[in-house]
Amino acid sequence: MARQPYRFPQARIPERGSGVFRLTVRNAMAHRDSEMKEECLREDLKFYFMSPCEKYRARRQIPWKLGLQILKIVMVTTQLVRFGLSNQLVVAFKEDNTVAFKHLFLKGYSGTDEDDYSCSVYTQEDAYESIFFAINQYHQLKDITLGTLGYGENEDNRIGLKVCKQHYKKGTMFPSNETLNIDNDVELDCVLLDLQDLSKKPPDWKNSSFFRLEFYRLLQVEISFHLKGIDLQTIHSRELPDCYVFQNTIIFDNKAHSGKIKIYFDSDAKIEECKDLNIFGSTQKNAQYVLVFDAFVIVICLASLILCTRSIVLALRLRKRFLNFFLEKYKRPVCDTDQWEFINGWYVLVIISDLMTIIGSILKMEIKAKNLTNYDLCSIFLGTSTLLVWVGVIRYLGYFQAYNVLILTMQASLPKVLRFCACAGMIYLGYTFCGWIVLGPYHDKFENLNTVAECLFSLVNGDDMFATFAQIQQKSILVWLFSRLYLYSFISLFIYMILSLFIALITDSYDTIKKFQQNGFPETDLQEFLKECSSKEEYQKESSAFLSCICCRRRKRSDDHLIPIS
Repeated sequence: MARQPYRFPQARIPERGSGVFRLTVRNAMAHRDSEMKEECLREDLKFYFMSPCEKYRARRQIPWKLGLQILKIVMVTTQLVRFGLSNQLVVAFKEDNTVAFKHLFLKGYSGTDEDDYSCSVYTQEDAYESIFFAINQYHQLKDITLGTLGYGENEDNRIGLKVCKQHYKKGTMFPSNETLNIDNDVELDCVLLDLQDLSKKPPDWKNSSFFRLEFYRLLQVEISFHLKGIDLQTIHSRELPDCYVFQNTIIFDNKAHSGKIKIYFDSDAKIEECKDLNIFGSTQKNAQYVLVFDAFVIVICLASLILCTRSIVLALRLRKRFLNFFLEKYKRPVCDTDQWEFINGWYVLVIISDLMTIIGSILKMEIKAKNLTNYDLCSIFLGTSTLLVWVGVIRYLGYFQAYNVLILTMQASLPKVLRFCACAGMIYLGYTFCGWIVLGPYHDKFENLNTVAECLFSLVNGDDMFATFAQIQQKSILVWLFSRLYLYSFISLFIYMILSLFIALITDSYDTIKKFQQNGFPETDLQEFLKECSSKEEYQKESSAFLSCICCRRRKRSDDHLIPIS
């Protein structure tokens, strides 16, 4: 009997209508959908982390935000320069008037303040003459002033000069017998001298009992008055002039009772809207052009704000897609570092800058229209926004490896630097309090905590060292010796040790970044996912090949809203 050849068993193919066939097809389609979903996510991620130029080459997407940032830099800087020049005129007018007031109302003013006070007197006769001199100068103001000044109303809506004196309630004092009997309750007496009282001849107000001062009880004499002025120099800049109200105060301080009365002069200038302005020429027209320019700056910043906010929202959506996919496929969450990669800090910086520019521009427009007078608040908003705008330029330089070192070094060293500064700050505060307590009575730079901190910071930077050593008063040998030990130890500790360690931290981070740039940065889950190859398409390492793949690939319109645009 002939031997039959062996036949291998054939795989059973499920029939088309059977349930097994439908299950197989369903699994195949699900696997295909999963691959397409993964491919789409990978493509969106790669596109999101491209630079604006790469995005343009990939999909011909015009970098609107880049163009807006360049235009915004030019316009915001121009706006700031114009406002800065205008603000300089305001500050100069206030300072010049303050100097003029000191020369007008302070008898014997030398032109420079003695310390934190303007001048001082040492005899009773000089004190009376200084008080009467200020009152007489106020009366003769219109005949002696060189400025555009006039009398202003005080808090009681009256034109005049208010004189107040503070003194102990009662008491007797005999220094030769070392006897003192005084009531420490303080009394306040005031008198208002209007122009009619000052015009009387002979001046009866000088002989009143109010001006009979008992200097052993006297604490201080305060003379306050209001003046009004108009700043005409803004007309030369083709701007509307400002009207000012100067609230001037002269204080004769005798609280120390040391035989020296310190005279303080303070002038608080407030800008008010001029009631009636009739100016012929192109000033009004120029003001309208400035308002139009400010409005255009607001429009540009609003457009930039909307685009950056939209990019952040789309980035958060993409981040959510990636987190869900990663958790579904790899059964573990994404690390915090990869999650923060989707939060673009530069967009947050631009949004803050846009908001501050918009607020500052609105304030500037109100100031130009003479509805507001707060130059300082407006300058803070505009100055800070311009700073952030120029700092934001670093983002675009960071796309080049040669310019990216600064950003990466700052990011790597910031946590270590903050921890180091927290420790060094404790030592710094200790030296600050110690210097204020011990050296404060003997050195001008250690009189209060603020000046002590500034002086020590100058010493850390090697500034004004000899003057700090030389200005210590040698009235106490013990304090003089302590000052040497204090200053030498602080300089040696902070310059040779703490400052060197501070620089070493930054240098170490810089060296680490340079090694990473040469040998490659540590790869995270996000970077490894982007490098994986799709089952349908091999992504090459060269960026040009990858861009060509994206250009050739067609996307559905329904998926466009998922792609963040930066």
